[in-house]
Amino acid sequence: MSVGFSHCLQIFPTPDIHKTADYYTNLGFRAVNYLDSEEPHICLYRDSIEIVLTKSKQDQYVPNRVIHGYGYDAYFVATEQKELEQELLHLGVKIVRPLATTDYNNNEFVFEDIDGRWIAVGNKNA
Repeated sequence: MSVGFSHCLQIFPTPDIHKTADYYTNLGFRAVNYLDSEEPHICLYRDSIEIVLTKSKQDQYVPNRVIHGYGYDAYFVATEQKELEQELLHLGVKIVRPLATTDYNNNEFVFEDIDGRWIAVGNKNA
């Protein structure tokens, strides 16, 4: 038996769970509502990515780069970054850092979601 981690999902607190869910469904995510549960949430699925939206008590989401001075709010690993970047551009998504090779040798781009999160999409270069 193999011991180790197998997956990771992102938890996104948001002031408007429906608005954020609509944004991601427009990007091709499938939404599953658990709004009647003890801790209401919406799960979003696309490919191997899972995002769990939770209702925040805050009036707005404050991104990591604002709180800590730098950093992304999520990192999605993907192999076809160029195609994904073009797809998101076509959908009107704000690209804040175009596709490039980073100083840590990842090929990645970064987009900003409806709540102001910066989400990197990348992978290690061979």
